[in-house]
Amino acid sequence: MTQRSKWITIDADYTDALADLSRFGFCLKQYGVASALEQSNRGGHLWIFMAEPLLAGDCRIYVCDVAVRLGIPVKQGRQREGIEIFPKHDALKPGRYGNAIRGPLGIHRGAGRRFWFDGAAQDIEVQMRYLSSLSKLAREHLARLIAGKAMPAHPAPLEPNAEPETRRHARGREFRILDHITNPLHIVGHNNVTRCPSCAEDGHDRSGDNLSISIEDPRKYICWAGCTKAMIRAVIGYPQPAQHA
Repeated sequence: MTQRSKWITIDADYTDALADLSRFGFCLKQYGVASALEQSNRGGHLWIFMAEPLLAGDCRIYVCDVAVRLGIPVKQGRQREGIEIFPKHDALKPGRYGNAIRGPLGIHRGAGRRFWFDGAAQDIEVQMRYLSSLSKLAREHLARLIAGKAMPAHPAPLEPNAEPETRRHARGREFRILDHITNPLHIVGHNNVTRCPSCAEDGHDRSGDNLSISIEDPRKYICWAGCTKAMIRAVIGYPQPAQHA
């Protein structure tokens, strides 16, 4: 409702992601911005906490500007590698929610474990004290950092060998995941959430919320428990063509 957030997170899960996040954190520190690095299943999250909820658009301008200066790609469009910035939107339409991300020290649903922050012992109380001790980014400080700046342009070239999921097959029919979903759909933020067919085949996902399907573009879907698209499509009897394997 306020288009503000009390934190911003840089999520990276590619090769050398932790090295890029460490560089990012070092750069932030040079400008008096504290951050906390938390490892994840395939990379890590770099968290910045605010003294008060600040405009998401202003926070994103600052982080994107730093990324461009460091030469760290920002994932967008069909670009598969790069950092993701949460909040993902400058503003939300009335009644809509932003994209979800696992909170600090939360249990990773896929890995089934907690990932710790660098800089403190692996004990929940010690970690909480560490996070509480970090200086928080104030509104006036952020205003100085982005003075005269706007959201930078990020080139997002297609990968040379990438093919969109929507490619039409030899039989001329485009695959649509929603055509094969029989369980109820629930709206969470910008996504439809339902039971993952692959998880259900193995007797998992009893809560029925592992599969997330984009409302705006149903071609985009993901199982938060780690099932691949190939696994999901195999279970529903519509396997990916050999060239997509």
